[in-house]
Amino acid sequence: MNSAPTRLVLLVATRKGAWLFNGDSQRDAWTVDGPHFLGHNISHVQLDPRDGRTLLAAAKTGHLGPTVFRSADFGRTWKESGRPPAFAKPTNGLPARSVDHTFWLTPGHAGERDSWYAGTSPQGLFRSEDGGDTWAPLPAVNDDAQFREWMGTVQDGTPDGPKLHSIIVDPHDPAHLYFGMSGGGVHESRDAGRSWTTLIDGMEVVGGFNPATVTFHDPHCLRLCPGNPHRLYQQNHCGIYRLDRPANTWQRIGRAMPAEVGDIGFPIVVHPRDPDTAWVFPMDGTDVWPRTSPDGRPAAYVTHDAGKTWQRLDGGLPRQQAWWTLKRQAMTVDMLPTPALYLGTTIGELWIGHDGGARWVNIARHLPEIFAVEVAALA
Repeated sequence: MNSAPTRLVLLVATRKGAWLFNGDSQRDAWTVDGPHFLGHNISHVQLDPRDGRTLLAAAKTGHLGPTVFRSADFGRTWKESGRPPAFAKPTNGLPARSVDHTFWLTPGHAGERDSWYAGTSPQGLFRSEDGGDTWAPLPAVNDDAQFREWMGTVQDGTPDGPKLHSIIVDPHDPAHLYFGMSGGGVHESRDAGRSWTTLIDGMEVVGGFNPATVTFHDPHCLRLCPGNPHRLYQQNHCGIYRLDRPANTWQRIGRAMPAEVGDIGFPIVVHPRDPDTAWVFPMDGTDVWPRTSPDGRPAAYVTHDAGKTWQRLDGGLPRQQAWWTLKRQAMTVDMLPTPALYLGTTIGELWIGHDGGARWVNIARHLPEIFAVEVAALA
């Protein structure tokens, strides 16, 4: 049996650098380490769970451009990747592309030491086999004419550029992979990325567009359940969904959300052990997509029955005139027996939701806009 963690570390990526917040297992007091990379756009910071000390940070600066930094000593020192993610010379007459920024980092399978995956903007998929020092493109995605059509142009997708995100490695099979593209749908590989199938059945698209066209699908975030790797949840541009394999059709489970709130948002988080429990953080997706909390009243919502019902969790959060929201990587959950949620806002606030989000407490204010929050439990 694993020993209980003695401390937690929050890995916070922002528009102007990265911060590490250290707390004990009681989660009541936090000390700050940072900023790291002050002035850099940091899209994501991830810990390698296989060694408990290696960190990767996806960065972009006006001087260096897009790159990845690696630390082998939990952030005391950092070294830039020798070969960051970069597209290969195009083939088959496809137009050339350049990486604007690395957006998503995922450690490889537990049995594949030093393997990592990265997703970029514009949409690209990359793999490293040396702990994040050098990265190789996966041509079955990056150089495939059909994928390139689904990706659209650099003007499509999210306001700050289209992205490949939500890279998932099946804990039971290192060759079984998923990812999402905004825009461009959800895709699955069972042969370590050499070939891919689309998973868009049941997903809706914006009114007036054809749901059979993969380009129009905009998954915001995918999560696989640690307690049941055959179940996935998705927060989409057009609702909240669940997929139970081997089925290939997504079920929209967000219709049970309150009508005045809706089921549009960016992050989705799943319970570390209970596959029926998941959390979302809705935003206002009406009319011109204000991308704020609905009615200026932010709240998480939780389901304990796989999406049949949802409950509002706003204890301790502002009750009015709070017009912030969350990015897709900016909410996470820890692995403790009674999990706590963590979220980082677009106005630079860091919050903890004790007791599964029932009681929210502010950890930090006045950070730059927060892009991503991850939590690591260390023995």
